[in-house]
Amino acid sequence: MKRPRLVAIRHVAFEDLGILAGLLDGQGWDLAYCEAATDDLAHRSVTGADLVIVLGGPVRVADARAFPFLTREMALIETRLGRGRPTLGIGLGAQLMAAALGARLFPDPGKKIGWDRVALTGEGRASALAPLAEPDAEVLHWHGDAIELPRQAACLAHGAAGATEAFAVGRAGLGLRFHLEAGPRELEEWYVGHHAALVAAGIDIPALRRESQARRLRTGELAARVFGGWLARAFPRRAEPMSLATQDAAPPPG
Repeated sequence: MKRPRLVAIRHVAFEDLGILAGLLDGQGWDLAYCEAATDDLAHRSVTGADLVIVLGGPVRVADARAFPFLTREMALIETRLGRGRPTLGIGLGAQLMAAALGARLFPDPGKKIGWDRVALTGEGRASALAPLAEPDAEVLHWHGDAIELPRQAACLAHGAAGATEAFAVGRAGLGLRFHLEAGPRELEEWYVGHHAALVAAGIDIPALRRESQARRLRTGELAARVFGGWLARAFPRRAEPMSLATQDAAPPPG
């Protein structure tokens, strides 16, 4: 049986598939990265992939004049969603998905970095995000721009201030403003790569590290259930549970 192909569009090397890489590999996916800033986003290996995941990054959609590849990403997302091709946007990827569908983005009052709950809508509780309604389910927020809900989308979750945190575009598209893919191991690289932004936001890095480590097992479980559930709906013929066996249990330093 031919292995399905996933292309992850990456903006910076350290914001990768993280936890998802092991989970997807365990399900039999072929994984490949496409570097947003330098690779050809219109190449058939990207446009024709069974699944495209657009990852996070430190730039904003409003930076498209300085970084034209953002416009090319939006064109790719719009084309894939128009054809019903499964596409997942995380962080910046969700913002690009919303903008590709004509929605506005606007700065949050303050950059939010840390763990918190999201509130699921009725559609969200009936979706793959249902595990996030559990009492101890918190997700990592790491964003500065808020998302207006695209006209073609259904809101699955919102934050305390009512901002859209997750939305679905039919069965093919899912946008998550928060991060389920980053475990404590991956976040060690985020702390280095985003050090200036963390300092500017007044974030206590050792405290954030301890909090993330304390949620390590729960984060992995939620990632497997949410992403596994979404993939089962997007690819019903390949539905099989995601395994946590590939999780790296070793705690990070410090």
